[in-house]
Amino acid sequence: MARALLVTIRETRAYLHDRGELAFSLLLPIAIFALMYGAFGGESMFHGTAYVVNQDVDGAYSTRLIERLDELDNLDVSLLSWPEASAKLRRSDVLLVVCIPEDFSARLTSGWPTQLVFRQRGNGGDEGQIVASLVRGVADEISQEIQVERQVQRALVGKGIGQEKIQTTVQKLLDREREFPIVGVSEETIGTGVDPVYQFLPGIVTMFVLFSITLSARAIVEERRKGTLERLLTTRLRVGELFVGKFLASVSRGLLQTFILLALAYVVFQIFTPLSFIQALVVALFFAAAGSALGLVIASIVRTEDAASWIAVFFTMAMVMLSGTFFPIPEDSILYTIGKLSINTHANVALKTVIAEGGSLADVGLELTILAGVAVVGLILSRILFRVVPGSNR
Repeated sequence: MARALLVTIRETRAYLHDRGELAFSLLLPIAIFALMYGAFGGESMFHGTAYVVNQDVDGAYSTRLIERLDELDNLDVSLLSWPEASAKLRRSDVLLVVCIPEDFSARLTSGWPTQLVFRQRGNGGDEGQIVASLVRGVADEISQEIQVERQVQRALVGKGIGQEKIQTTVQKLLDREREFPIVGVSEETIGTGVDPVYQFLPGIVTMFVLFSITLSARAIVEERRKGTLERLLTTRLRVGELFVGKFLASVSRGLLQTFILLALAYVVFQIFTPLSFIQALVVALFFAAAGSALGLVIASIVRTEDAASWIAVFFTMAMVMLSGTFFPIPEDSILYTIGKLSINTHANVALKTVIAEGGSLADVGLELTILAGVAVVGLILSRILFRVVPGSNR
């Protein structure tokens, strides 16, 4: 057993020193997950930028408008000069600019109507149209406030109350209404959306771990063809010990790869508790054992490196597609039933249960049993077929 562990250590060190393997097994899945998370995940609420040209620089109402826009959580305000705005519109750097005219506050103070000017390219784009709608909403709100102030002033004319006190009192009441509206709006969510982290992370991890493990069959085939395995037997190493060492090295490789990927997800997305992280690693151990056993089966039945590569690719893609990694499979479909044959299916279910649903290992006992069974059957079959020297009985 000690000599088998030496083989395991040797194989693991070779993996860690192979930059190409590390890039493929670690950087590529991270990059793919980042792309998918960016495409399907992130914040669902709109967030845009209102580009504003304020020609009414010292106006009270233009200042109020900009402050109100800046208070919106889903909108940033970027102030531009008119030459800057014209240049950006001409280059299509921005598609819509809100222009506040020079006499904006003066006309409102005098009781005269005024208007904002939206300068845009084409229809202003989707973001521009939403920004324009938000600006109109804030402008309408300020317009209503001005109307209320004027009505109160007309009602209190001749009452000996100063205009400044009227404006201050009305503004306080309006601010209180904005903070505690008489008619409020509440949101009720029916069901929950699928967090892309929980949806994609387990599948991407299991896909690349399985591919990396099964592709290692190519290395065993290459070592057999070159006589490396045979030379190892000239030492005191036995065939059984060599076989066990290769298996443990493959399991260690899969577990290490999973640990790094899950640790990065832990740091970036904060989706784990310490207990769920440990439980996820236990699931990864069972999955790595099952995948490693199947990888040894591939290494035992093929004769060329190319054949090992093609079988590894085909096998991994079949397991991924059947497991519904990137798309949901209806439970009443034939594909869902066939998908039970994929070890990725059971690993994904187990990982989602302990990570997303707060389940324990007891809740995924069936999935772990299936993975353990695949590992045992795969080991028995691969040990029977395993040959160090092509065409020999050892």
